[in-house]
Amino acid sequence: MKSTQYSEKVLDHFRKPRNVGTLEGDDVVIGRVGNPVCGDLMEFYVKVKDDRIEDIKFKTFGCGSAIATASMITELAKGKSIDEAFKITRQDVADELDGLPPIKMHCSNLAADALRNALNNYQKKKKPSEPSDTQGGGSREIAGADRFIGNGVFTEITDPSALKDKRVMVMEDGDRSLNIALELTKYTQRVVYVTARKDLPAGNLSDRVAGSKIKILFESEVLEIKGLNTVEKVLIHDLNEDEEYELFVDCIILPARK
Repeated sequence: MKSTQYSEKVLDHFRKPRNVGTLEGDDVVIGRVGNPVCGDLMEFYVKVKDDRIEDIKFKTFGCGSAIATASMITELAKGKSIDEAFKITRQDVADELDGLPPIKMHCSNLAADALRNALNNYQKKKKPSEPSDTQGGGSREIAGADRFIGNGVFTEITDPSALKDKRVMVMEDGDRSLNIALELTKYTQRVVYVTARKDLPAGNLSDRVAGSKIKILFESEVLEIKGLNTVEKVLIHDLNEDEEYELFVDCIILPARK
């Protein structure tokens, strides 16, 4: 980091980040955003008492701006009510840091999204649980899927080389999806395979996937696909932890339509 590009506050929070670490306990909720495959990952641990943030910690794998923005947002959020914390924006974070270079504003967005994800999980935790309609590989309709058909959402890949170095998510669809995921590893090392199963079914294909560099998200389902004109990220539901978090992706391969 160069001081000519970053404010003294950014440098201070980068060199001496506040509230780094994790929290445990029944009153702690976790927020996650990012992509564990490419390294853009941020986690917030929020301890709530009487609908107010009593303590907050973070972990992040990213650049200095990601560290500084996460550090600052923990200071902004601590002591606030849930409603007040929900109103913290990425611009609030950037302003408190005396500005960020435009190219680094996405870092403040990542921090704000991680906090909001934790708060959403807190509110969800307070509500009575509802039975899930997801079985096997997942039959729930994915919000946003139709909107991005051809702009990051595909059911078939005719030219895998077009996805070279892209962040690709493949949803479970039997041997077909396993073959797609394996083929894509020839062109990109950032392939995520999503399945509601606890393990891959026995077989040669599954063994090859398990032995590859494909990141497998077990007991997971895709709830929503988000972006402006093209796919930018997806909302994932962790079926085991019953938590939601976002992952940044460039495209997603859905099961073939029947």
